[in-house]
Amino acid sequence: MQLKRADVVTGALALLNSDGLDGLTMRKLGARLGVQAGGIYWHFTNKEALLDAMADRIVGEISATPLTPGPWDARLAELAHRLRRALLAYRDGARVVAGTLVTEPNTVRGGELAVRVLADAGFPRERIGWVLFSLMYYVLGHTIEEQAQRDAGDWGERGADLPDSEVRRTMDAAIEADPEERFAYGLELFLDGVRLRLAEARR
Repeated sequence: MQLKRADVVTGALALLNSDGLDGLTMRKLGARLGVQAGGIYWHFTNKEALLDAMADRIVGEISATPLTPGPWDARLAELAHRLRRALLAYRDGARVVAGTLVTEPNTVRGGELAVRVLADAGFPRERIGWVLFSLMYYVLGHTIEEQAQRDAGDWGERGADLPDSEVRRTMDAAIEADPEERFAYGLELFLDGVRLRLAEARR
């Protein structure tokens, strides 16, 4: 049976889940798929192109269903939560997406959806991209740290050598908190700033 491009992406994501991003090699992927590495290069010219396709598959769920009707800030928050869930669905998913600049269909659809939310709200067109890049940086950064923390194990054991201090107690409170609650809090701080900028633009 001929190997298809979609099969390579599916196999690569399975290898990502088992071995992590650092363990994802074309040789290992070829072995998993039962082909020589050259069979993969028939579909992807290099590993970077494969990672782009993987990133596009990961973010596909973001635009798979319509957003819940409501105000622009609730819709933008929903997009951010969808992105975080999509990244968390795969081991090192945030690192994969962070390392790519993708122009494939799923990524483009998600971007168009986000642009429409802010454009419909009346946000200045020349600043919409700035807002969305900032939002992407927040989601990726938070999720990269969240996945790294999960992979590293118990914080209490790793932080045991830190002296008892205000910094230590602050770190304990942050790291031991529910990641989703912490994410939502940071997202709300971000949205507060966007609301302020939109109000200024409407004056």
